[in-house]
Amino acid sequence: MQLCLSSGWGGLEMYPSRIIPELARQGWQVYGLALSGSRVADSMRDAGITPLTVASKGRALLGVRRILAYLATHDIGVLHCHKSSDLRLGALLATLRPSLRLLFTDHMGVTRPKRDLYHRWAYGRVTRLLSISDATRARNLQAFPLPAERIRRLYLGIDPAPYAPRLDLKEREGLRRELGIPDGAIAIGMPGRLTHGKGQDTWLEALSGLQHARPGLAWHGVLIGGLAVSEGSDEAYVAELKALSETLGLADRVTFTGFRRDLPRLFEALDIVCVPSRNEAFGLTVIEVMAAAKAVIGADSGAIPELLDRETGRLADPGSPAAWTTAMAELADDHALRERLGNAARQRVLDEFSLAAHVGALIGEYQEGAGAS
Repeated sequence: MQLCLSSGWGGLEMYPSRIIPELARQGWQVYGLALSGSRVADSMRDAGITPLTVASKGRALLGVRRILAYLATHDIGVLHCHKSSDLRLGALLATLRPSLRLLFTDHMGVTRPKRDLYHRWAYGRVTRLLSISDATRARNLQAFPLPAERIRRLYLGIDPAPYAPRLDLKEREGLRRELGIPDGAIAIGMPGRLTHGKGQDTWLEALSGLQHARPGLAWHGVLIGGLAVSEGSDEAYVAELKALSETLGLADRVTFTGFRRDLPRLFEALDIVCVPSRNEAFGLTVIEVMAAAKAVIGADSGAIPELLDRETGRLADPGSPAAWTTAMAELADDHALRERLGNAARQRVLDEFSLAAHVGALIGEYQEGAGAS
């Protein structure tokens, strides 16, 4: 059972619906537990299952007998939590149903110690804590009251097929015009939620630096991400970014796309993609860009250096717009380099970061010490 009692919508909340079809393909019967009316519940339905739903986290705790009966009826032996606040319910269920294997994936990257009495009880019921990168595991080892052997690194994965190029030349040129990219310009994109810490301000300042350092270079910026709270963004920060764009003289050279569902196709319209997030626990966007065979510049912080090296992309200090300007200029000047890096990046995703491989390893964690379900 995938447990995610969140009313939000981000990578953490999307994860269960991403793995459910692959778990089913690999022979597992999957169940879900989510909040009534949440996007998580809707996404689970879209992924092919009908989740058990509760009105709130409090109602879930009060209705624990109902959930226990559901677990027993469906002979569910594994409970996989994705949000730390859900561990209260997960640990209670594991206490009342001792045969239940409780797993928790730390999608966010813990930032403070969790070793008080409550956390020792809750994490004490966790069979396996899964860290999504080596950087995250290092923090987990420091923060959680668990022995090292119960904290394992399991990289995330994606289905690379949707990111393979599909547009013909005419379609690609049409999409570029739609995005405001002038003919012959180098398109420099940045995808992601428009929130503090993702680095859009650094990216804009780097583009301003590129404008001054290379006045003869034809380029256009494409900022991809929702502009409203309902789309996962910080509206006050969006306003700051638009004001910064005006102040830097970039209003005519940067397109704010708003929320888009066709991200793999947008990548096809771009030449360079930047991910300057300051402290990614993994960097899912990075491997999506890599799967699209695009030249990517990532932040030299968090887990991103585990994904990129000099053969597959470039790294830059997320606190230094000048470093990003330099990296952008290098890639803008060399079409062959962009092609070589992009092709090598896609191959690495195929070799190391596929969803099938991720789920296969996850199933291994589900099964260890217990029978298959």
